[in-house]
Amino acid sequence: MDKLNLLRDEITTCELCPRLREHCREIARVKRRAYRDQEYWGRPVPGFGDPQARVLILGLAPGAHGANRTGRMFTGDRSGEFLFRALYETGFASQPESLHREDGLQLTDCYITASARCAPPDNKPTPEEVRRCRPYLEREFLLLHRIQAVVALGKLAFDNYLALTAAGKHSFGHGTEAKIGAHWLIASYHPSQQNTQTGRLTAEMLRSVFTQARTRLG
Repeated sequence: MDKLNLLRDEITTCELCPRLREHCREIARVKRRAYRDQEYWGRPVPGFGDPQARVLILGLAPGAHGANRTGRMFTGDRSGEFLFRALYETGFASQPESLHREDGLQLTDCYITASARCAPPDNKPTPEEVRRCRPYLEREFLLLHRIQAVVALGKLAFDNYLALTAAGKHSFGHGTEAKIGAHWLIASYHPSQQNTQTGRLTAEMLRSVFTQARTRLG
């Protein structure tokens, strides 16, 4: 746990990607009108969850006015509303919503992290920015030694895990899975508003992915 906390501290002070750091600081300075009275986090966002987790949830990057504001992955935005409800309904979260990092949310048997730790312009980190961030993910894997299943939210996260493990090519599709080394990799569409509002990803579809992950735990 101490080493995991040290890694989180290291992530929050990272300055490896000047473009992303400038963007996050500018978003935190200007703010969205609805959050004008709030202090934005504006720094790289570390992962969080159960240090004894067997399921790792790998996302894309912090939302500009979600995690970049609250300082916790998927907290305070519409994607998080969709995700945490599914985690609550499948027994991985203590409550169905998360508005800020001190709201009492507890994750059980899962840990949430991202491929890029800074909010990128247009939600699109460059391949080089993802590569610079990848060593943090690799170290998380070493410290979260009980992980058995990885749920990749979106194709970028899916491909990033494949690059991390040098696993070669695998087809991405919602609910597809592959055994890679000691871990199961399970693909899911990302719970972005673009996917959830168009029906590409439904609440039932997201719940089914976490139910699927449970079946892969020894």
